[in-house]
Amino acid sequence: MSNTAVPIRPIAKGSMTKLWSGVAIVAALAGALAWTGTAKAVGQTCAASDMLPEGNGTLAAETTESGLHFQTRKAGKGARPTDEDVALINYKGTLQNGTEFDANNQTPMPVGGVVPGFSEALKKMQRGGSYRLCIPAALGYGAQAAGTIPPNSVLIFDVDLLDFKSQAEVQMMQQMMQQQQQQGGAPQPTER
Repeated sequence: MSNTAVPIRPIAKGSMTKLWSGVAIVAALAGALAWTGTAKAVGQTCAASDMLPEGNGTLAAETTESGLHFQTRKAGKGARPTDEDVALINYKGTLQNGTEFDANNQTPMPVGGVVPGFSEALKKMQRGGSYRLCIPAALGYGAQAAGTIPPNSVLIFDVDLLDFKSQAEVQMMQQMMQQQQQQGGAPQPTER
């Protein structure tokens, strides 16, 4: 029996590094494309249809760098709240399919104490304004369920910013109310 020997050429120095680098780049691109496709497939991002049509005071929706979709329905006036403020709002929250999960009027909301997307939106609002928000899952509750909100849900809110105060002002008002309650209510006028 005879064996035919086939000479194998030596591999050039650095070729294996280039090969594995190429494989790593392809794997990273494939992972990024798969994640993007999955996020859209499970509804983790906002769509243009989540926002209101322009006109009658409603402005075009803007998308922030973080992915929040923010739309002014009625412009407000003056300063904007900061993380240290407490906002007084009316709001209604729904899922993308229209299911309402929460609604409240004249609700105090600590700007720095809510989900990141809602906090970011509050800091863009002005007193007396009315807004529509679309908060992607990553800026909301993410993979966690929150009450009736399923994991990876996009949150849509209609919000009216009625007013806002600093934490210090709110604490001072609370202390005054407590003092009045301890004294038996508001002082009564004296008769002469």
